[in-house]
Amino acid sequence: METVSNKYITVAYKLYTIEDGEKDFAEEATAKHPFQFISGLGMTLEAFEEQVANLNKGDHFDFTIPMAQAYGEYDDEHVIDLPRNIFEIDGKFDSERVVEGAIIPLMTNDGQRINGSVVEIKEDVVVMDMNHPMAGCDLNFIGEIVESRPATGEELAEVARMMSGGGCSCGCDHDCGDGCGDHGCGGGCCH
Repeated sequence: METVSNKYITVAYKLYTIEDGEKDFAEEATAKHPFQFISGLGMTLEAFEEQVANLNKGDHFDFTIPMAQAYGEYDDEHVIDLPRNIFEIDGKFDSERVVEGAIIPLMTNDGQRINGSVVEIKEDVVVMDMNHPMAGCDLNFIGEIVESRPATGEELAEVARMMSGGGCSCGCDHDCGDGCGDHGCGGGCCH
C-alpha cells in the first residue's frame, strides 16, 4: 500500500517494547501532547508511517513493528569507551551532566549528531552505549489518529527549516537535538 506524502498527521499512542516475550510500557503521546509529523519526509520510522499514513482522523490502531524494521538488534560492539577528556568543559570533567544513565548528545567525525547513554564512568574513559534505547525490541503501538490532513505550505517550510539545522518544532516534549531521533517520539519524531 502506497502512503500519501505531505500529510500532517498527529497521533496519540501508548508504546510498548517487546523483548524476549516480555511487554513493557515505554512511552505515551497523549491527545493533549500528540506525536506530530509530515508523511513522506522520513521524519519517523518508515514502518510506523506505513501503518498510520492512510488512516483517518478518529481511526484507532494497534500494530507491532518487528525489531528489524524498528531499531534493529542490540549490538554489543556499539558499547564503546570514549576518552574522559572529551566530556570536559574548560578543562574540568562535566560531572553534573555526565552521570550513569544520562543521555548525552555527541557528534561523529563526519558531523552527524547522535545520542549515547552513559554506562559507566572510569578513571580515564566514559563507557557509552550507542545503541538506540529500543534496539533489540519489537515495538507495539496502540492509539488513535488525532489529525490527518494535507500539510500546509507553512508546515512544510517549518520542516525544511528544522531539517537544515534550525531546530525541532515537531511537537514532542523532548530536547530535540537531532530531531527527537533517539527519544522515541512515535518511533522517531522528526528523524
